[in-house]
Amino acid sequence: MKAQEYILAKQVQWALNRGLELQGSKKDRGRPAYTRALDENLFEPLEPKVRECFELADGSEIKESEESPAKMQAVHSSSALGVNIFQYWQRIGQVSAIAAACGFCPEGDNISQEIVFEEKCRIDEKFSIPPNIDVVIHNSDRADIRVFAIECKFSEAYTNRRHSGMKEKYLDLEEIWQEIPCIHRLAKSLCPEDTEFRYLHAAQLIKHILGLKEKFGKDGFRLMYLWYDVLGDEGAVHRKEVEGFSERVRSDGIKFHALTYQELIARLSEQCRSGHPKYIQYISQRYL
Repeated sequence: MKAQEYILAKQVQWALNRGLELQGSKKDRGRPAYTRALDENLFEPLEPKVRECFELADGSEIKESEESPAKMQAVHSSSALGVNIFQYWQRIGQVSAIAAACGFCPEGDNISQEIVFEEKCRIDEKFSIPPNIDVVIHNSDRADIRVFAIECKFSEAYTNRRHSGMKEKYLDLEEIWQEIPCIHRLAKSLCPEDTEFRYLHAAQLIKHILGLKEKFGKDGFRLMYLWYDVLGDEGAVHRKEVEGFSERVRSDGIKFHALTYQELIARLSEQCRSGHPKYIQYISQRYL
């Protein structure tokens, strides 16, 4: 079974096991893989500030129409997975716990204060749509690193379509590539299309690096690629691509690391099960 189909089938079974009635991407048409209500796809309803983040974002993740459910209602939604993992810790005021589980900081290091979804980090004024970072953890003023940023991938990493490459207009910004020559060379190799990476969306990650660098400075952020692993050839290729990309961007001094959702959930289960049993039960039963 192909990776994307495996993830979808697993999530559909999770919904059916909970007695949820599913609908298609056009409500009464398409494969039933969308919950009838957004809250049915979430561990907890969206907090008001989180809802506002998604309303202001460019992805229209929670926008529902008469013809179609919201993207976040898909059981295989990457944004729903991100909310299910991260929003809980923001609500209970323990942001540092999830930051430590992600490997950003040691346990007990209470520098992380706020989680923001879909934060915009503009690269240059000439671009009307800035990169939207899936999850950004903001730290206190005493922290050397201002933010921990996270790019989240679920089933979309294993799409049958080639990911887009870098456009020439990004390469024309000479000043922005200063201090990161290796990433600049990589970006050039992805222009006008990406023929190197099959599953890793390298161009998107490079744009995130550029946006974060412009907003917080080269040493002011740490970026993590959080992805859902699968068995088989597709998962093996994806892992190899992640490792290769990591080595290349770190050679420019960019603080970057990767982690699978399975590894993160296992860490959270080990560290937090006794204090957060309902949360751990939900994420482990659904995503492991």
